[in-house]
Amino acid sequence: MNPLKGIALKVSAIALFSVMAALIKATASDVPAGQAVFFRSFFALFVIFGWLIYRRELPRGLRVQNGMGHVWRGVIGTTAMAMNFAALGLLPLPEVTAIGFAAPLLTVIFAAMFLGEEVRAFRLSAVGLGLIGVTIVLWPRITFFDADQASALASLGVMLVLGSAVFRALAQIHIRKLVQTDQTSAIVFYFSLTATGLSLLTLPFGWVVPTWEQAAMLTIAGLIGGFAQILLTSCYRFAPASVVAPFDYVAMLFALLIGYVWFAEIPTKQMLIGATVVILAGVLIIWRERQLGIKRGRARPGITPQG
Repeated sequence: MNPLKGIALKVSAIALFSVMAALIKATASDVPAGQAVFFRSFFALFVIFGWLIYRRELPRGLRVQNGMGHVWRGVIGTTAMAMNFAALGLLPLPEVTAIGFAAPLLTVIFAAMFLGEEVRAFRLSAVGLGLIGVTIVLWPRITFFDADQASALASLGVMLVLGSAVFRALAQIHIRKLVQTDQTSAIVFYFSLTATGLSLLTLPFGWVVPTWEQAAMLTIAGLIGGFAQILLTSCYRFAPASVVAPFDYVAMLFALLIGYVWFAEIPTKQMLIGATVVILAGVLIIWRERQLGIKRGRARPGITPQG
């Protein structure tokens, strides 16, 4: 274990994902979300495939036991990605990031519903606090009956981010099932492959011929996304999940910086307050998970991480 290296890899991955989101946002006014998903997924495949060759995990690393599980994970994850990309064209980057933090909160609820995980009062209270924070962020945007078209589009963006958070949480539930039977390399690879195929189904619905600049940004976004995924996967080899998980919220700092410098987006006071509440709730959940993990380890000292 090398916790500092694990943290460095996690922060680097979050930074790259933030840059990827900015590149998608920069093209979102002209390029449909489905087409952006294609670039993000297709070019990521080259990076992921190269990583598997480097690690000598071919073909062993691509063998699966739960084929339909990968299909469902791909459908759900691709839907989440498309909704998030569409929202990036309608809302400021920091706002999309802040509302997107609802995903790990919803994962706690879905884990109790679908996996039978025990969720006690502390974590439920933290989830409730986080959802209050999300409500603070999105409340000014809920204006579907406003005559202003810009307000209506912003409200649509909020709905898309919330929908994306729901599907991301569901994708995490599927991943928790998949890791019990299949390797992480297979999960990463088949998701990108499935997303590439599904994105092609949107071709009849308005794909455009991007400019050279747009094509370059989308291609770079795909390559960066693939590389970021590798860093994210690798960080868990050097540090426990409980150590690196809090650094997910560094994404808010990157979003604020990139949004201000690149898109001249100035966050509102209400958005910052809501984001702070959501982050606090997430950190409380992570802390509680860590405490429970320590207790379980003391109770079962002979059990390995694999069970």
